[in-house]
Amino acid sequence: MYLVTALPQGSERSFNECLVLAERYRKAPMLLSCHKDGTALYTAIMIWNRVISHTGLFQKIISDREPKFTSALWKNLHNFFEQSYHSQKLTTLKLMFWKKE
Repeated sequence: MYLVTALPQGSERSFNECLVLAERYRKAPMLLSCHKDGTALYTAIMIWNRVISHTGLFQKIISDREPKFTSALWKNLHNFFEQSYHSQKLTTLKLMFWKKE
Protein backbone atom coordinates (compact mmCIF):
# COMPACT_ATOMS: atom_id res chain seq x y z
CA MET A 1 0.00 0.00 0.00
CA TYR A 2 1.56 3.24 -1.16
CA LEU A 3 0.13 6.76 -1.28
CA VAL A 4 1.01 9.01 -4.21
CA THR A 5 0.57 12.55 -2.93
CA ALA A 6 2.17 14.77 -5.55
CA LEU A 7 -0.91 15.08 -7.75
CA PRO A 8 -1.90 18.45 -9.25
CA GLN A 9 -4.39 20.49 -7.28
CA GLY A 10 -7.88 20.51 -8.75
CA SER A 11 -11.10 21.91 -7.39
CA GLU A 12 -11.94 21.78 -3.70
CA ARG A 13 -13.93 18.52 -3.98
CA SER A 14 -11.61 16.72 -6.41
CA PHE A 15 -9.35 13.86 -5.40
CA ASN A 16 -5.77 14.88 -4.71
CA GLU A 17 -4.15 11.58 -3.73
CA CYS A 18 -3.87 8.08 -5.17
CA LEU A 19 -3.73 4.90 -3.11
CA VAL A 20 -1.78 2.13 -4.86
CA LEU A 21 -2.45 -1.45 -3.74
CA ALA A 22 -0.52 -4.40 -5.10
CA GLU A 23 -1.18 -8.03 -4.25
CA ARG A 24 1.51 -10.63 -4.35
CA TYR A 25 -0.05 -12.81 -7.05
CA ARG A 26 -1.80 -10.19 -9.18
CA LYS A 27 0.05 -8.67 -12.08
CA ALA A 28 -1.78 -5.32 -12.10
CA PRO A 29 -1.84 -2.82 -9.22
CA MET A 30 -5.12 -1.33 -8.03
CA LEU A 31 -5.29 2.47 -8.09
CA LEU A 32 -7.85 4.22 -5.87
CA SER A 33 -8.37 7.96 -5.95
CA CYS A 34 -8.83 9.52 -2.51
CA HIS A 35 -8.52 12.72 -0.50
CA LYS A 36 -5.30 13.81 1.15
CA ASP A 37 -6.78 14.18 4.64
CA GLY A 38 -8.03 10.59 4.70
CA THR A 39 -7.94 8.81 8.04
CA ALA A 40 -7.54 5.11 8.70
CA LEU A 41 -11.34 4.78 8.83
CA TYR A 42 -11.72 6.54 5.46
CA THR A 43 -9.05 4.29 3.94
CA ALA A 44 -10.65 1.16 5.44
CA ILE A 45 -14.07 2.09 4.04
CA MET A 46 -12.51 2.71 0.64
CA ILE A 47 -10.66 -0.62 0.67
CA TRP A 48 -13.78 -2.45 1.92
CA ASN A 49 -16.03 -0.98 -0.80
CA ARG A 50 -13.66 -1.01 -3.76
CA VAL A 51 -11.16 -3.82 -3.21
CA ILE A 52 -12.30 -6.53 -0.79
CA SER A 53 -15.63 -6.93 -2.56
CA HIS A 54 -13.73 -7.91 -5.73
CA THR A 55 -10.59 -9.69 -4.54
CA GLY A 56 -11.13 -10.72 -0.92
CA LEU A 57 -9.22 -9.80 2.23
CA PHE A 58 -5.46 -9.35 2.20
CA GLN A 59 -3.28 -11.61 4.31
CA LYS A 60 -0.69 -8.92 4.82
CA ILE A 61 -0.64 -5.14 4.41
CA ILE A 62 2.72 -3.46 3.94
CA SER A 63 2.30 0.28 4.15
CA ASP A 64 4.50 3.33 3.72
CA ARG A 65 2.66 4.95 6.63
CA GLU A 66 3.48 4.67 10.33
CA PRO A 67 2.55 1.49 12.26
CA LYS A 68 -0.23 3.36 14.13
CA PHE A 69 -2.06 4.00 10.85
CA THR A 70 -1.67 0.39 9.67
CA SER A 71 -2.89 -0.92 13.03
CA ALA A 72 -5.94 1.37 12.95
CA LEU A 73 -6.63 0.31 9.35
CA TRP A 74 -6.62 -3.38 10.33
CA LYS A 75 -8.87 -2.72 13.34
CA ASN A 76 -11.39 -0.89 11.16
CA LEU A 77 -11.35 -3.66 8.53
CA HIS A 78 -11.95 -6.31 11.20
CA ASN A 79 -14.84 -4.24 12.59
CA PHE A 80 -16.54 -4.45 9.19
CA PHE A 81 -16.63 -8.26 9.48
CA GLU A 82 -18.34 -7.98 12.87
CA GLN A 83 -21.03 -5.74 11.40
CA SER A 84 -22.75 -8.53 9.53
CA TYR A 85 -24.46 -9.29 12.82
CA HIS A 86 -24.83 -5.64 13.88
CA SER A 87 -26.32 -3.79 10.92
CA GLN A 88 -27.01 -0.65 12.96
CA LYS A 89 -23.26 -0.10 13.34
CA LEU A 90 -22.81 -0.25 9.57
CA THR A 91 -25.51 2.38 9.02
CA THR A 92 -23.73 4.70 11.46
CA LEU A 93 -20.44 4.29 9.58
CA LYS A 94 -22.11 4.96 6.24
CA LEU A 95 -23.63 8.16 7.62
CA MET A 96 -20.25 9.26 8.97
CA PHE A 97 -18.64 8.62 5.58
CA TRP A 98 -21.48 10.38 3.72
CA LYS A 99 -21.26 13.49 5.93
CA LYS A 100 -17.51 13.74 5.33
CA GLU A 101 -17.96 14.06 1.57
